[in-house]
Amino acid sequence: MKTKTVKALLLAATVAMASMSSAAVFAEDATEAVETEAEVSEDKAAADEVAALIDAIYVQEWTEDTAEQCAKAKEAWDALTDEQKELVEGEEADPDYFGRDTGDASADDPKNGDEIGENELLVVSFGTSFNDSRAEDIGGIEAALAEANPDWSVRRAFTAQIIINHVQARDGEAIDNMKQALDRAVDNGVKNLVVQPTHLMHGAEYDEMNEMLAEYADKFESVKVAEPLLGEVGEDATVINEDKAAAAEAVVAAAVEESSYDTLDAAAEDGTAFVLMGHGTSHTAKVTYSQMQTQMNELGYKNVFIGTVEGEPEETACEAVIEAVKEAGFNKVVLRPLMVVAGDHANNDMAGDDEDSWKSMFTASGAFESVDTQISGLGRIDAIQQIYVAHTAAAMAE
Repeated sequence: MKTKTVKALLLAATVAMASMSSAAVFAEDATEAVETEAEVSEDKAAADEVAALIDAIYVQEWTEDTAEQCAKAKEAWDALTDEQKELVEGEEADPDYFGRDTGDASADDPKNGDEIGENELLVVSFGTSFNDSRAEDIGGIEAALAEANPDWSVRRAFTAQIIINHVQARDGEAIDNMKQALDRAVDNGVKNLVVQPTHLMHGAEYDEMNEMLAEYADKFESVKVAEPLLGEVGEDATVINEDKAAAAEAVVAAAVEESSYDTLDAAAEDGTAFVLMGHGTSHTAKVTYSQMQTQMNELGYKNVFIGTVEGEPEETACEAVIEAVKEAGFNKVVLRPLMVVAGDHANNDMAGDDEDSWKSMFTASGAFESVDTQISGLGRIDAIQQIYVAHTAAAMAE
């Protein structure tokens, strides 16, 4: 056989072997790709199932099935791998629903016990799923009221079923909604019911609370409702009262104490403004926020500004507050919630890292040398707690 023919045959054999090897590698890669795609599909399916279970309990409605739904959602979440948990995404669901660390739930007392006695003081709050804030802010108010009224049994009710479901699903802590709390009072033979809302104002939540109370009015010998934190609303932005003055002094004192300044005037001299961010509302009670700004001005707090997440009233929108602080000549800002609890709004809408948070928008304006945040709810301030105590005493004295 000629040398060229031998070489040709060897080359052909080598090419054939290489082709077979490549084909084998390709087949192996293809198999792995299919298996990987299948695994990803399975992971997504498992995550989607949990997302659907979360969305099902992310509702402002309680039914006889709610407790079971909460348990199923948590059980399904716990069964996910860490990688699968990151894939959880639904209409309301995300990995933070179960995965975010908001503190130790066991530090909170849901105050839903029986053996109430004839006199009940029901503390009604919107609520929060942030464990530390629930225990320190709402729990702080409840503890102050219990200390001031040793002959009354203090119990709790939340008006936000979405939050109640979240806490029950994630932490196994059952908190009464208004109906459950009132039914508990009736079943326990309560005769005298005093209700102390922790709401800031006579807004939508306050109205809904009173509508529920009206359905139970004939089930008790007496039902009395205490004022919310800031008292009567009033007709326009000029209306202020003792409650608003006391609340303004308390929150500003706490803000200064948590800052690096000895006094509010010292902060002003250093170019620092304090921006207090409330929730905001489309309810007619929104004028309360304008009244609080009037109150700050009346107290001579020239470097304190009131804003709201919802931007209602309009002058409390973030962009409007940024302009107001700039025009007043301040180049440093401290953001703090004007809310009973330092929950989701304080941690995300105010102090979060997303571009639409207040911290991010103040920073992006380029008008300020520094933008700092304080994550503290009103409920943990002793002077604020004492306003609620005074309101309860006034209701009891009627």
